[in-house]
Amino acid sequence: MPFIYNFPFFSIFICMISGIVTPLLKNGKWAYRLSLFASGAGFVLSGTLLGRIGPNNESFSFMMGHFPAPWGNELSVGPLEAVLATTVCLVMLMALLGGSRDIFEDVLPEKQKLYFIMMDEILAALLALTYTNDIFTAYVFIEISTIAACAIVMAKDSSDTMVATMRYLIMSLLGSGLVLIGIVLLYCITGHLLFPNLQLRVLDLVSTGQYTMPLTVVVGLIVMGLGIKSAMFPFHLWLPPAHGSATTASSSVLSGLVVKGYIILMIRLFYKVFTIEVIRELRVTNMIFLFGLAGMIIGSVGAIKEGHIKRMLAYSSVAQLGYVFMGIGLGTDIGIVAACFQILVHACTKPMLFS
Repeated sequence: MPFIYNFPFFSIFICMISGIVTPLLKNGKWAYRLSLFASGAGFVLSGTLLGRIGPNNESFSFMMGHFPAPWGNELSVGPLEAVLATTVCLVMLMALLGGSRDIFEDVLPEKQKLYFIMMDEILAALLALTYTNDIFTAYVFIEISTIAACAIVMAKDSSDTMVATMRYLIMSLLGSGLVLIGIVLLYCITGHLLFPNLQLRVLDLVSTGQYTMPLTVVVGLIVMGLGIKSAMFPFHLWLPPAHGSATTASSSVLSGLVVKGYIILMIRLFYKVFTIEVIRELRVTNMIFLFGLAGMIIGSVGAIKEGHIKRMLAYSSVAQLGYVFMGIGLGTDIGIVAACFQILVHACTKPMLFS
């Protein structure tokens, strides 16, 4: 196995280790430097990997711990995953650099190291959601990103921040619960957790006409849970208060990266577990398209009516995410490509507006 195939694991591992080491550092400035190193290293590793596998459209699976299923865990890497991981690391690096002044002004000195720990864990979770080939591992990192995202919103010490964080936490836990129920039902139906094994079992069930209604419920629960966490209309009401009260770097990461991580996972599940043909057959895409269309309109109207600049940008994000969900809701390869392109564009541009 070429050494470069270890790079996805290394990029996640560096971020996790950075979060573990940070409490041992002297102060927040050293924690900031370590977070810069972690995101910079992730960018270099992901970019190098993209340069290697992108031109040849190469894909591979990396078995972690060298244990086969069901005990082992896998990372699945292709050109799309490499592009997304490179973008995530770059945006995190730029958010830390551009928002450093506000971080040290708004976050109390005793909380600064904790703040950068949460940033490291968010990056690790997003990379894991991009690469993982195991649905239970995906859920674990969903929870990690949820807790860390709430923490970076609450880092700014104010009453508005506390209220916004509690609203965000409640909605996120609701979304996580729905995803977990969907995963449990899927495991009961299929008996597998790895994406390839799940896909084979799902296709077998669909071809024989078994468990059609339970599969529809599973897909609906997972889509609704991830939709709540990614601010899909009408589950977007937590987003404007969270943006309006958070620091600049937190708003940039929350809008540009965190909500995208759940959409990326949704797209990967559609292709690697259920297949887009099954999703269309279950008619879940119709619901996603309607929610995306409504979000595009309602988010734009909310942005026009809003006077607070950061809340206005939050409503704008709801509208832009509506375009993403409309692309997914088309249920075609071209629609998914358009959604992925919109994810990349919005992830790169929206943090600059907050900065």
